[in-house]
Amino acid sequence: MYRRVIRPLLYRLGKGDAEVAHEQTLHGLRRLSRVPGAVSALSRSYGALPDGLARTVFGVRFPSPVGLAAGMDKNGIALPAWRALGFGFVEVGTVTAHPQPGNPKPRLFRLVESEAVINRMGFNNLGSEALAQRLAGYGDLGYPLGISIGKSKVTPLEDAVEDYVTSLQRLYRYGDYFAVNVSSPNTPGLRSLQDAGHLRELLTALHHEALSTREPKPILVKIAPDLTEQAIDELLGVCTEVGVAGIIATNTTIGRTGLAPADEPLATEAGGLSGQPLTEISAKTVAHIYAETGGALPIIGVGGILNPNDASRLFDAGASLVQLYTGLIYRGPGLVRRTNRHLARQP
Repeated sequence: MYRRVIRPLLYRLGKGDAEVAHEQTLHGLRRLSRVPGAVSALSRSYGALPDGLARTVFGVRFPSPVGLAAGMDKNGIALPAWRALGFGFVEVGTVTAHPQPGNPKPRLFRLVESEAVINRMGFNNLGSEALAQRLAGYGDLGYPLGISIGKSKVTPLEDAVEDYVTSLQRLYRYGDYFAVNVSSPNTPGLRSLQDAGHLRELLTALHHEALSTREPKPILVKIAPDLTEQAIDELLGVCTEVGVAGIIATNTTIGRTGLAPADEPLATEAGGLSGQPLTEISAKTVAHIYAETGGALPIIGVGGILNPNDASRLFDAGASLVQLYTGLIYRGPGLVRRTNRHLARQP
């Protein structure tokens, strides 16, 4: 029904503007979560988790290893609905210390034949203070909450550490883990923070902030799929040295390989590419990280999950958890349910 009925309707919203469909879907879930009994009804259809899925990773208990990636619900407006769709955890953000509108529109493009998306959103969000106020109004969500933090566009690179620390301080009580986004291609200069020197300074400050509290929480780093193996190894060295709890692999790519011919005209659009073209890249990156660290550093695998077998491939490569987002656009919420059931049947 999703692929034949619902998806064509979504694709026509806003005269085909993918961001309009995104916002309409998100606000629809927000409204649904406010209707008494609606979340329970949705949960009966999609959210019942098979036995044997729960696992503990970096000290956090996850009811399912299948999570929602950052970018879908940046400002955390529909959090009760995601558990009802079968997600075992949700990552909100990426959020910045200062509110910002993001890049000019249009900035989100569907590459339908390739089952991919190009985005250059630019960390559009209401700011970490607004997110903290919203999260304060929620009770128990029934799943772990990850919070992705990034650098405000107005903040110079030399002040990036303070920017990240500000968001961490504001949001610390609400997150079960924190993802340090230094890999988005849509904020000028951000990816330079993946360099060893910059990264060491940033992670040391964030790690110190976490350790200074009564309840230290996991800090993870989200990396780009475009790094060389040597650059990944240097980054892993810094993460191990500082005591990072895990790696999220991977963010979107600036590459354009693997696109269907019908989508090639959109390949010139600037931004990060996600979806099916990342399936191979993400799996290889996860496998490299797992081999390089001897499996000692937990990995959240993300990128290119369009069916349950794609998720299994990331687990086989060494991931402890997986996240999806673009797959929802093309396969609908049933993808989460099918993936949970598939994983429950695995030995």
